[in-house]
Amino acid sequence: MLSLLLSAGAHAATRIGLVTMEPGEAYWERFGHNAILVAPDDGSEPTLYNYGYFDFDEPDFLLRFAAGDMRYRLVALPVSEDLAYYSEVGRGVDLLWLDIAPDAAARLAEFLAWNAQPDNAYYRYDYFTDNCSTRVRDALDAALGGALRKQLSGRSHGLSYRTETLRLAGPVTWMALAIHLGAGPFADQFLSRWEESFVPMRLRDNLREMKTTSGSPLVIAERMLSPARLPPAPDAPPRWRWLFVVLGIGLALGLTALQHHAPRTAAALTGLCWALLGTIGLGLTALWALSTHRAGFGNENLLLFNPLCLALLPLAQTLARRRAPSARALQLLRLIAAMAALAMFLKFLPFRVQSNGDWIALVLPVQALLALRLGRASYQSLTASEADPRFRTGRG
Repeated sequence: MLSLLLSAGAHAATRIGLVTMEPGEAYWERFGHNAILVAPDDGSEPTLYNYGYFDFDEPDFLLRFAAGDMRYRLVALPVSEDLAYYSEVGRGVDLLWLDIAPDAAARLAEFLAWNAQPDNAYYRYDYFTDNCSTRVRDALDAALGGALRKQLSGRSHGLSYRTETLRLAGPVTWMALAIHLGAGPFADQFLSRWEESFVPMRLRDNLREMKTTSGSPLVIAERMLSPARLPPAPDAPPRWRWLFVVLGIGLALGLTALQHHAPRTAAALTGLCWALLGTIGLGLTALWALSTHRAGFGNENLLLFNPLCLALLPLAQTLARRRAPSARALQLLRLIAAMAALAMFLKFLPFRVQSNGDWIALVLPVQALLALRLGRASYQSLTASEADPRFRTGRG
């Protein structure tokens, strides 16, 4: 297929194309990829400018990833060399030739060549606002004199960062759940078509509808450079709500039922639940307070995955010994349950936009029923003690 691309020989001016790679099977490939193709006017092999390169072996890569300080770089490679990998793994690759004026195309080619130099190639990556697709979008917009942004900014498909990332990450369940849990209100804003172009395939589809300043189509030709052998990306994000409702209610009822029949087992599982909720809450807190991942700021899931749950672990030990909870422990339990209920209340406020109903359905029933059940058990224990003659005479 590359022969179709390379067979034209010399032409009158530098040509510019958008190359879009469909999602792959590895988790870091799930969102697809974009690059800019520059075909020189002398007929030599085109160069693919690729903003998506990173290095797992870079010093402190995992720490940088956790802190939101990921370094990606632009790499310029001969098109045949860069596309060989995508063809090998079965990822579809499309080429859109764009109608860009010769002088603007030459300036874009010059900029990309400069940007690919080692001193200029690195940039601070952001999944939503500064990635391999937004860099390509911005470079093309500059070459088009801002026409791309002008045509895309005022229009919307009603998508959000959350719906798009969950849609693409859906086949990798653990990654989709992690994104869904860690993303705060920033991820739920409605996107213009300019903003939704952070997804490579969305940028490709948007360019197909764009016009030049003269009113002609921006895309003048299309080529398939590599056929897709992998399943296409889902059209919609996963639907988890009813599954989470069933799991949340089932877990809550199961824990309370075990308190009657196997109190030690119930106490161990309840402690494990609180440990898990609290530990995840610490992670969400660190994502907000100690990183630059803006999508994690203001995350209402902290009301559900509450770090205060870790302070309930002594209560689990108390329950395992079949002793009545202390008043202070019950107050903390009720506070945590009230904070989980607040997450539900915020859904009724017009200025709160975070889509976390799935997590409310999973966690709130557990927190609420445990607070109700343990509070009632403590009350019954106190009533029984007061009815005991030894309590009235001060013995025991």
